[in-house]
Amino acid sequence: MPTTRDNLLHAAKSLCIDFASKKDPDTLITHFSTTHQCVAYEHGLPILAPFLGRHFVGRDGVRDYFKKIALTLSFERMEFSEYIVDSEVQKVSVKGRARFTWLSTQQSWDEIFTYVLDFDDDCKVTDYQVWADTGAAYLASRGQLGTS
Repeated sequence: MPTTRDNLLHAAKSLCIDFASKKDPDTLITHFSTTHQCVAYEHGLPILAPFLGRHFVGRDGVRDYFKKIALTLSFERMEFSEYIVDSEVQKVSVKGRARFTWLSTQQSWDEIFTYVLDFDDDCKVTDYQVWADTGAAYLASRGQLGTS
């Protein structure tokens, strides 16, 4: 699949739709490269949450990242918008929003987050980066969010 703008947009939307639809990690990993080492990285301090500030390397690592998310958080009403595609560097940025719940405390918060996705020549993800509200996640993990 050539890395045209339309193909990159389709690949990014497919991953986002599958994640928002709560597909299992084995389904999500099908969106990731088999020809390049892939990495999932959610920015933040590792002390704040088990999925933050760690490089989940390789397809097994990326699968583990999605498993950690599923074991730690639930979400509802996830939607994505404002896709920005740069076909020259094979990168897509997208804004997401959802209501997250920290499972062990049942504390919830509304969040806006951003993905930056890098793709290989087959329009498969090589680098998956997330910027999100790590403060709300941390407070929810401790049962100190204030509102749920």
